[in-house]
Amino acid sequence: MQTETIDKSQQATSSIDEELIDTLIAISVVAKRLAANLRQQNTENGGKQDEQNE
Repeated sequence: MQTETIDKSQQATSSIDEELIDTLIAISVVAKRLAANLRQQNTENGGKQDEQNE
């Protein structure tokens, strides 16, 4: 009985971990695309590639 409860708990945690991993990967992909688009726009507008606003 107790072992069965632990197994179900581990499966739920594993499922949540997988969802979290997938979400973080998706955020990373979107951030990379946004950075590439900003870099391209910046170079097209004649700005420096590594310039930051302060």
